[in-house]
Amino acid sequence: MTQLVSARELALASKPYPNDSTEYRSARMALLEEEIELRRHIERVAAQRRALPPGGEARDYAFNDEEGNTLCMADLFGSHDTLVTYFWMYGPERKQACPMCTSFLGAIDIPSRDISRRVAIAVIGRSPVARQLAYARQRGWANLTFYQTVGDDFARDYRGLADPLCQPSCRL
Repeated sequence: MTQLVSARELALASKPYPNDSTEYRSARMALLEEEIELRRHIERVAAQRRALPPGGEARDYAFNDEEGNTLCMADLFGSHDTLVTYFWMYGPERKQACPMCTSFLGAIDIPSRDISRRVAIAVIGRSPVARQLAYARQRGWANLTFYQTVGDDFARDYRGLADPLCQPSCRL
């Protein structure tokens, strides 16, 4: 196995910027060394994630689509063998969708056209699909597919809803 060059050696080999002060250069090299170690740590964690054994099989949850049809989870895959779900916090009691969810979904609306060539993408919420779509169209989204959960089992099982018996310290 090839021995990695130390982060310190890599940092020391970096070129200074024009007119760097000695103090800045020293602090910049220390930061660069930490950044190199961080990237290496992230790769070690990613390798552990890739090595995970298969997880458990999902229950056969039910969802409503845009036409009001009730579908099982397997239907959400379409022709793909991979399904990416996003549970957005836009329940029927909310006046507005979660701002963070809105930001994320807005950012993936356009690229989802390309991503969905390889994987199925399902945006799942507790509000009726017509309400979700109205909000999406208001924001200019045109490429995401929305589903409503039938009941709250999916939302609870996949941590979209906190267990009402759970103490605040254990909520995700």
